[in-house]
Amino acid sequence: MADELNPEMLEEATPDLLTLEDEDGQECTFEVIDVTEVNGTRYMAVIPYQEDPASLQEDAELILMRVGTDADGEYMDIVDDDEELLTIGKVFEERLRAMFDIDDSELES
Repeated sequence: MADELNPEMLEEATPDLLTLEDEDGQECTFEVIDVTEVNGTRYMAVIPYQEDPASLQEDAELILMRVGTDADGEYMDIVDDDEELLTIGKVFEERLRAMFDIDDSELES
């Protein structure tokens, strides 16, 4: 029987990092928060990586990326279509609420 993850275990876990090169050739490192498939397309929820957890901003922006493949291999695009962003955002919101046991009453209005 597998143990359930608790908040302490999540804090001790090594982050899953992803380093990408932007259009200007600059490397950017992201921490992968979650990955899921929706309607046959794989999506990733990432945040900019901070080496020092104390410097992590509580309001860090969650970035949703679409994973695709072409003749050159696998690639990732930021989801920027409003309708797709809304749909995928809701999926990740539900998944993250369950993963981190977030209750709506705990959130600020």
